[in-house]
Amino acid sequence: MPQPVDAILDDLRADPIDVDAVAERFDEVSPAHRIEAIRQFDPTLQRRLFAASSGRQVTTSDIVSEDTPPLKEIIHEGQNTLPAFRSFQKRFCRPTEEHQADNRTVLWGYNHQSFSGITGPGYFVCYDDEETGEVVIDYRELPPERPEKWPPIIDNKARLGRFVYAGMVDRLRRVSEHVTIGRAYKSKPMNAFFALVRQDL
Repeated sequence: MPQPVDAILDDLRADPIDVDAVAERFDEVSPAHRIEAIRQFDPTLQRRLFAASSGRQVTTSDIVSEDTPPLKEIIHEGQNTLPAFRSFQKRFCRPTEEHQADNRTVLWGYNHQSFSGITGPGYFVCYDDEETGEVVIDYRELPPERPEKWPPIIDNKARLGRFVYAGMVDRLRRVSEHVTIGRAYKSKPMNAFFALVRQDL
């Protein structure tokens, strides 16, 4: 019988991908196995999974549950398709009551990774796209507040962030309860994908 991570990867290599079956596999395994699995995602697999996950609705409440206290950090382990520095985290939180928007539900967040000192932390505002059923991670907006332990908020056009984050939007699609798959956009779709696993503390 294949090991848990091998079984996930085998399902993902099928053509076409049965995302419901993949979701069931992810739901069955341990948090450590979910992370181990995405660490083995290559660019081709991530691109195929993003396409196969079209229409699978995800919302901000899946990223950070509605009962999470304001400014409490929720970490999503990530794996991207860059040539190097592929492992990272996206860290999210809910806003305080003072900064909750009237017309939409928002989250604050930033990218936690080894080269943040060069690019900046990559802060963003996160919200639902009800038309597509996707979650939008929008680097064109900056949050007005942050948890105390997060790095200072700086403009995404500062440092080398202008080549990475400025003008960028990520779109997330659901894979399973804990796993999402994303793609980056700058006026048009980029050949840049990433998978996230939500840590449940």
